[in-house]
Amino acid sequence: MRVVFMGAPDFSVPTLMEIVGQGHEVVAVYSQPPRPAGRGMEERKTPVHEAAEQLGLPVFTPTSLKSEEEQEKFRALDVDVAVVVAYGLLLPKAILEAPREGCLNLHGSLLPRWRGAAPIQRAIMAGDRETGVQVMRMDEGLDTGDICMSETIAITAEMTAEDLHDRMMVLGADLMVRALAALSRGLLQSRPQPDEGVTYAKKIDKAESRIDFARPADEIHNTIRGLSPFPGAWCEMTIRGKAQRVKLLRSELADGKGAPGELLDDAMTVACGVGAVRLVMLQRAGKGAMKADEFLRGADLKIGDVIA
Repeated sequence: MRVVFMGAPDFSVPTLMEIVGQGHEVVAVYSQPPRPAGRGMEERKTPVHEAAEQLGLPVFTPTSLKSEEEQEKFRALDVDVAVVVAYGLLLPKAILEAPREGCLNLHGSLLPRWRGAAPIQRAIMAGDRETGVQVMRMDEGLDTGDICMSETIAITAEMTAEDLHDRMMVLGADLMVRALAALSRGLLQSRPQPDEGVTYAKKIDKAESRIDFARPADEIHNTIRGLSPFPGAWCEMTIRGKAQRVKLLRSELADGKGAPGELLDDAMTVACGVGAVRLVMLQRAGKGAMKADEFLRGADLKIGDVIA
């Protein structure tokens, strides 16, 4: 099939590689424009852009697809289908209707739950026990299109957003190539999304990442793992007389009680409003991620200290 691929982050790359590997003709790749990043703020291409260049594929990086010029350029590609994986731009009606078989999107939830920008993080933060990846026929709504194929993924008690992301991007790539195979044979079927159970995965706000230990332990645990590794949940600890921001990257539920934020033992168990969490992996500014015992060797924290 003649395919145009549209994506940007590393989540999208396995799907592009699988499509090419299965022998589909990828005539062009659309991605976000290069943007300043890193300490030197040098312009950096997206992971999809870099992968496409390594494959020798033409790459387009418009800032918008609303102009007639961009829409005509897209139509001129004369493709059977567009595959969209975390592209980051809204597709106008003219773009959605240009491919002969429409546009297929890989989405990281079991729709209609968690439509929107941050489905992986929101599923974990809400304490969901399962999620999945789905191939959807795109329409003009926000993740409202008909569902073609699905795979369910269990969310285990210690799974972080990074863990789930990595699982999804591999499973999703396989799901999309299976969908394209069915489409090429005229066998890809779809069904409308249910009207019940709609939730929205709004973009993560920085204010959500500071941990309030007055909340119940399960909520804190879910927030820590749902925001790991980015943007990263955090709290303040007084280390060698100075308040420092510390990222909390992994945790587990633990027994114990005390004042919210009170350090209960030498294994980084912290009291919450209800219950306690054990901080398993932490990161101080300018340093790498550390397990709790290593972190404590470099800090002068003691049992009874309160962190916030």
